[in-house]
Amino acid sequence: MDFDTIREKITIKAGEILSKKYFSTKGGISLQEVEITTQQSEKVENTTVSLQKVDPTIIAKLPSIGEPDLAQYLQVLPGVTFTGDQGGQLYIRGGLPVQNKVLLDGMVIFNPFHYIGLFSVFDNDIMKNADVYSAGFGAEYGGRTSSVMDVTTRDGNKKRMSGKVAASTFAAKVMLEGPLVKLKEDGKASSSFIIAAKHSYLPQTSKSIYSYANKDGLPFYFTDIYAKASINSTSGSKISFFGFNFNDKVAYPDIATYSWSASGGGSNFVLVPSGSNLLIEGVFAYSNYKIKYQNPTVETDTKLSSVGNFNAGFNFIKFIGRNELKFGFEGIITNTNYELQNPFFTKVKLDRATSDIAGFLKYKIVHKKKRFVLEPSLRVMYYATLGVFSPEPRISLKANFTPKIRFKGAAGLYSQTLMSASSDRDVVNLFYGFVNAPENDQMPSKYLDKNGKHLLQILQYKKRNIM
Repeated sequence: MDFDTIREKITIKAGEILSKKYFSTKGGISLQEVEITTQQSEKVENTTVSLQKVDPTIIAKLPSIGEPDLAQYLQVLPGVTFTGDQGGQLYIRGGLPVQNKVLLDGMVIFNPFHYIGLFSVFDNDIMKNADVYSAGFGAEYGGRTSSVMDVTTRDGNKKRMSGKVAASTFAAKVMLEGPLVKLKEDGKASSSFIIAAKHSYLPQTSKSIYSYANKDGLPFYFTDIYAKASINSTSGSKISFFGFNFNDKVAYPDIATYSWSASGGGSNFVLVPSGSNLLIEGVFAYSNYKIKYQNPTVETDTKLSSVGNFNAGFNFIKFIGRNELKFGFEGIITNTNYELQNPFFTKVKLDRATSDIAGFLKYKIVHKKKRFVLEPSLRVMYYATLGVFSPEPRISLKANFTPKIRFKGAAGLYSQTLMSASSDRDVVNLFYGFVNAPENDQMPSKYLDKNGKHLLQILQYKKRNIM
């Protein structure tokens, strides 16, 4: 389709934020391809040593089993190990799965992978991008010591209704998007929605297609639903509301049944004040994760674990010439419950809620000729329930010797209190529970074995991360 040509001279000054929208009408001139990229600038100014930026286009280009999925792409990244036979648990640079922080639109997600590690809860059709930090992440992230996976979803189509239906031998999916208030040239605000759902029917198809694996079928089920509504202003400000529900089940007759589910919702926003070079970001979100193990032959042989997480925070970004100042604060409330019967037939139950408060400050210094970029930062964690104050200085540096020779390095102090609870006695460990760490002297004596050792080793992690 041909459109009229739009021409406008734009002058962008250092530290200035400019937001513009263009509407073209049908005409007789063919519009040539336009490509806008900041890749060169990122290569010169980005100090992150172990950041992998992932977008749906890259994921779709890789060979995949069924639909393209982030879980399959992560397996080709350096330093990443996926134990597909253990419920899709992710190990990054030797860190435990519980040491990985996963965010979806700013909301904390626990165990985002389905059964054998082939699929994640992230739908590639609605994903905007994913930043995977395998080490040396900045002070804006906290509460984990190994890695951060920050996934964001895109807004729905603002001009028209559209959708997609797809199916494979593993699962089927449907996606619907469209405007709530259409984007028009009158300059008024617009709004849109996007909904995605997928469901696995592998237990049915595997009986004939994958009979060599198990003639009775593969007992893996999952259902994912994610919905998002966004309101966009003409100034560039935006607010979004989102919610999700993820369910999994693995049923081995006469052996074990596992089921886990996650649900939650929240809101995030970006404010662009008029006439200012300050950006304000915020998020309010709650998520809940539950997992259960049941031995069909022994009724009392069960394990239960649940974790609820509420997080609220504000970030402020100010551009000062070439430099950038970022600061913010965050409040987190985490509630964990863990129940099991130990080998000595003693019922163990740990129920604990913790509240944490954090603040951070980060300043990026860019040399006039971009010969070097220095990014010192400080995160201050206060584990209020434990009464622990944890200052965490971090720093990253980049030196650009030539356009093709660059050096990067990072160091920092990181901490966390959320720990995992699993049994090394399980050959295939699909049960992965969570517990909050109390002080050692707060562990009741009934949770000690006959040798006086804790049945659940609950530790507070703190480590240096140097790259």
